[in-house]
Amino acid sequence: MVDILVLGTGASHRTIQTDAFKFKTIVWYIAGITGRLVVQYLNTHRQKASFTFGLAGRSQSKLSALISEFSLNDVPVFTVDVSNAAEVESVICHARVIINTIGPYWFWGNNVVSACVRHGKHYVDLTGEPHWVKDVIATYDYAATQTGSIVVPFCGLDSIPSDLLVFVANKTLKAFAGSSATIDQSTSAWTVTESGLSGGTVASMLAAFEEVPRRKLVASSQDFCLSPVQGVPNSRPRLVYTLPFSSPPVRGPWFVMAVINRQVVFRTWGLHELTARLNIGQSEVAESSKTLTYGPNFKYEEFIVFPSFFQAFMHAAVITISMIALSTCSWARKLARRLLPKAGDGPSDENLEKGAVEITNITTSTDSQRHPTVIRTTFKGRGEPGYLLSSIMVAESALCIILNGRDLPPIAKAGGVLTPMSAFGDVLVERLKACGRIEVHSEILLDADRNNSDGIKKTR
Repeated sequence: MVDILVLGTGASHRTIQTDAFKFKTIVWYIAGITGRLVVQYLNTHRQKASFTFGLAGRSQSKLSALISEFSLNDVPVFTVDVSNAAEVESVICHARVIINTIGPYWFWGNNVVSACVRHGKHYVDLTGEPHWVKDVIATYDYAATQTGSIVVPFCGLDSIPSDLLVFVANKTLKAFAGSSATIDQSTSAWTVTESGLSGGTVASMLAAFEEVPRRKLVASSQDFCLSPVQGVPNSRPRLVYTLPFSSPPVRGPWFVMAVINRQVVFRTWGLHELTARLNIGQSEVAESSKTLTYGPNFKYEEFIVFPSFFQAFMHAAVITISMIALSTCSWARKLARRLLPKAGDGPSDENLEKGAVEITNITTSTDSQRHPTVIRTTFKGRGEPGYLLSSIMVAESALCIILNGRDLPPIAKAGGVLTPMSAFGDVLVERLKACGRIEVHSEILLDADRNNSDGIKKTR
């Protein structure tokens, strides 16, 4: 059995190559750009000797080319039709963790998740489709807790950085102010360079507008729609946001990923909040759960940084109008298919090294007696964010289960449909910091330093 199976490019062939052994991880649909990057990363990983992986996809010729490119002669390979539930089940039984890089997941994800849950296998993916995940939670969450299957969507740029920043900020707050400290507001400001809209993202977005019932899209855009606990109302959406305690001001508009990332952050909040409430009276468990909660008044928002208020406003207006057109007009979607990247399109190997992402999060505590505690947490990634960094994030998410299973939070050991931080927590934070491309820092801003960047007190 392999540790990881990478699922990568779709599946039209009906034959399955089997081996005399089973492997622990399978990467599905490998011929796509992201699947290829996941395989490349696993093949050159510093801990490669500690895990095994296999490949699965629809095209034997593309799989063969991948094997030749990376000299993967000893890696098990499966040709499988992902739309065929029986074939999917026969393949996932050979692995411990499935990395699914095929989308739109609304079309192609259910058979894979269903098979993983049924057989107690673990699953991670790169989806940015909250409407699909909402259905996955309703259908598979309880069953996954019964089989011990850990199911973690959103393990790429959607939405690990957002989830991680709040998780780390909360730990910094509690290390400084005590376990009873809670969060009031958390805001993340994104700066992304040399990264365009991926073809897979475009395909998923257009498929959602055309195939997903509108009521599901509306429901999945509401705050706490993925959370098991309902939180307090957040600020009303606006065209331009400002990062608190920033000098000079850091401003920017909302962006599409913000809608997705908020739901993931709120689900993490809800899972930790529910766990703490259920464990009241069990002193040891309750205290452990309390350190992970953000507090009943938690609110979150994020935006993408622009140089000026005018540019931010214009960008927000254009994006808002474009999204309305895409969601309501078939001609707009036809035009988008002609002009925007197509599934399978992506940057060259050279351009993969040019991109970067830097996110600054400001989190403030709930404190009516004195000035709130202010925490600044940063996430810096070197490399093209949407493809290269996402591939690293989803691969390291799978490796959390394979190599650090004993260290995962109790909620992960119980199984279920989880979020990156509720499932992997500090394990994933440390693995990403060790990959050589990602830095995470968190610090307390002292009173005299809340309007500048000097004199901070580092706590992590």
